[in-house]
Amino acid sequence: MTHNYLLGALCILVLTCSLVPASSDGLVRVGLKKRPLDLHGIKAAKMARLHGEQGKGLNSMRHDESDLDILSLKNYMDAQYYGEISVGSPPQKFTVIFDTGSSNLWIPSSKCIFSIACLFHRKYKHKNSKTYQEIGKSCAIHYGSGSVSGFLSQDNVEVGDLVVHNQVFMEATREGSLTFVVGKFDGILGLGFQEISVGDVVPVWYNMIEQGLVQEEVFSFWLNRDQNAKDGGELVFGGVDEKHFKGKHTYVPVTQKGYWQFEMDDFLIGNLSTGFCEGGCAAIVDSGTSLLAGPTTVVTQINHAIGAQGVVSMECKLVVSDYGEMIWELLLAGVQPDKVCSQVGLCFFNGSGLESANIEMVVEEENKMKAPPGNDLVCTACEMIVVWVRNQLKQQETKERVLDYVNQLCESLPSPMGESVIDCNSLSRMPNVTFTIGSRDFTLTPEQYILKTEEGPTSVCLSGFIALDVPPPRGPLWILGDVFMGAYHTVFDYGNLKVGFAEAV
Repeated sequence: MTHNYLLGALCILVLTCSLVPASSDGLVRVGLKKRPLDLHGIKAAKMARLHGEQGKGLNSMRHDESDLDILSLKNYMDAQYYGEISVGSPPQKFTVIFDTGSSNLWIPSSKCIFSIACLFHRKYKHKNSKTYQEIGKSCAIHYGSGSVSGFLSQDNVEVGDLVVHNQVFMEATREGSLTFVVGKFDGILGLGFQEISVGDVVPVWYNMIEQGLVQEEVFSFWLNRDQNAKDGGELVFGGVDEKHFKGKHTYVPVTQKGYWQFEMDDFLIGNLSTGFCEGGCAAIVDSGTSLLAGPTTVVTQINHAIGAQGVVSMECKLVVSDYGEMIWELLLAGVQPDKVCSQVGLCFFNGSGLESANIEMVVEEENKMKAPPGNDLVCTACEMIVVWVRNQLKQQETKERVLDYVNQLCESLPSPMGESVIDCNSLSRMPNVTFTIGSRDFTLTPEQYILKTEEGPTSVCLSGFIALDVPPPRGPLWILGDVFMGAYHTVFDYGNLKVGFAEAV
């Protein structure tokens, strides 16, 4: 029974944020409600999702507090940070996720009568708003965790003490996922770039700038990971709140507009590089993703290092058994890694390149990217093994030890839904993990990347890492969600197209 709860827990995890009326110091704050972490409740959070189906597609600053629009965030089990906005005149209140991985605003419509999710959330009644303007164009938004559809409308949107006039958004009439039923949020407010906006709708953030509502083209997140704390976090429009970080931010440029995408230098387990980021890795920082999502090859190494229980991949173990020594010899002989699997006959050219030119997830049904059938699956396993063997060669290990280690990695391949369960008593023996960004190391301890849940006297620990293989040209891609943002205060500098990270306090 406990295992079933864990599957449910790791099938569902997402994020959200919030706000309130202005206080006497000129800042907009909200009192946060905390909920106890439990295995039943964690099902209300939706795990890391891929936004790739959306639309067309991603020196600290000082301000007087009166220049900032500060939104306090509600923290639901370190998995959802949600908050309140208002739409219409008079205002109708809704809780939303503030999501840097998408760009549209949508809320449930009063015309949503056939979706169960709408029964459990507040619905927008445009006939009650004197500032409503009809558009009526059909619209559909697809997330990895589900889809919503409806039609476009226009009205005033209040975010904190800012009123965005004539904002176009979607009234959702169908919500096609259990995620939206159990989520603590009514809708989603996207903070990504217009390049991935469905229908090319101008995002709320863009209109804040256009209407002169913020002095600086910057917003920033502080996510509180202390489940017992009163405050769940803050979202600040127009700058940063300096009391929530220490030191200076390390900034890196946005490399591709759409998501907040940048180049990551390396990823280390303990003090050793995984070897996957040679030449750099694409990454996005995403407030709408609860966990840390990375390529299967690297997440498998993490699972092995922390003792995660995954699913055994017979294809992977067979490749090690039948071709491991040949892969070893070819790499020693200086054969280019991307040619090894074709030389041993496990990957084939299709005219433009290898059928599996990039390492893909062995089991990726959750993200609606089918694993390659037949020989393609073996090719994928071979490519992962090449990465692992090559990395071990750099450590000057013996062939026997390397092949034994790689065989163990096969046993740590993530299960189909990406879930990984950890022995809570082993946290003290787990390694730190480090993301190198802008030539600076950003380290997470086991206490930061492991989610601990409790049910009665029982504690269960869940890995903060899931496997996600994003195909080219967007991927391979890391997604740094709330697990990372909770440790590092994050600045989204739209004016200078860069993102910055500093240690959160």
